[in-house]
Amino acid sequence: MGAIALFLGVQMSIDDKPLTNTLKLTTHQTFVKEFPLLDPDVIDYVSSSVHSGLEFDNEVLKTIMDAKTKHDSTKSGVNSVLRKRIRADLSQFSNGITIKMVESAASSGTHYQLINHTLYRNKDCHFPSRCQGIEHFLLKLTDLPDFHIVVNSRDYPQVSKHFGTKVPVFSFSKTDDYIDIMYPAWSFWCGGPAIKLYPTGIGRWDKLRKSLMKEAEDWTWEQKKSKGFFRGSRTSSERDELILLSREFPDLIDAAYTKNQAWKSAADTLNAEPASEASFEEHCHYKYLFNFRGVAASFRFKHLFLCKSLVFHIGDEWKEFFYDILKPWVHYVPVKKDYTRKDVRDILIFFQKHDELAREIAENGYNLIKDHLKLSKVKWYWKNLLEEYVRFQKFTPELNAELIKLN
Repeated sequence: MGAIALFLGVQMSIDDKPLTNTLKLTTHQTFVKEFPLLDPDVIDYVSSSVHSGLEFDNEVLKTIMDAKTKHDSTKSGVNSVLRKRIRADLSQFSNGITIKMVESAASSGTHYQLINHTLYRNKDCHFPSRCQGIEHFLLKLTDLPDFHIVVNSRDYPQVSKHFGTKVPVFSFSKTDDYIDIMYPAWSFWCGGPAIKLYPTGIGRWDKLRKSLMKEAEDWTWEQKKSKGFFRGSRTSSERDELILLSREFPDLIDAAYTKNQAWKSAADTLNAEPASEASFEEHCHYKYLFNFRGVAASFRFKHLFLCKSLVFHIGDEWKEFFYDILKPWVHYVPVKKDYTRKDVRDILIFFQKHDELAREIAENGYNLIKDHLKLSKVKWYWKNLLEEYVRFQKFTPELNAELIKLN
């Protein structure tokens, strides 16, 4: 019993940076010398753990340094990166876009036409608030040449890379398995997920930006709680390991499921009562924030950066139009989709031990989103996307009499 207690004391000290630096416990022999009364089996286990921890730390440090070096050497302007994204999305239509292709996409979304500087769309919109969020930007661009586009306002992309006909459909998010043309999500203005704290839906990115940046000023890095934080519904089992880690190590991370519309019992929140929802501003009280995909890309992602907290992004399959400007290990910490509890525990402990490094990456992400993801940039992206799209049109748009006038 004494050996176990002594081992736990040693392990707690080893996880603390000063002892690791002071004793330099990097060899089995050093452990024997420093702790002669320890059971040999305990010495073997602890020395092995220290070796493993040091190797992990060195590997992460090298990864961060390599990412920073690569980012510095290949750094290009944000606009250049975004234009590259537009070209990549439209490259599937290098032979041009015909009216037949657009009409073939009819069932995949809402039709919008700009004819002689007047905007039109289908009379019926499946998600009115989402259409409103899209139209907020389109109505600012009526000086563009005539176009006819199909905009998907559902969560999921529509055009598979692997089967079916290649048709031009605009979607807010996709994986590499789809060829949809990405556009800025409606939720930059309105129509985002509606929860108790945001009953009309998440939107008004301009107002949320100001609120989050103020909260980040009020909760400086030194004032933030040095633990991970996550609140969200159980949209997929990918989130389970994080929740279970929190139950196992509540001092390391506070992660819990909230209710969603499908909630019926505690079984829907991993056999626990649902937690209260947390506002975006409340997230700013923690140093380490976690982002998961939802049905598609997560609407929360961009908000987390403005807390000036370190963002951990789980999985890299789902993308939005601006993701290319964010670089892993420079602006956020990537975590593989099939992570384990140990993976997350190890990386959290690493950044607790390397606090200044965590702060540096957090500030990098904050500054990038603060400076380069404003509503003016959303309008800029829409404008450049539509101008490039028009270049691919191999037809002159003619007004569909069934569409309604919007301006």
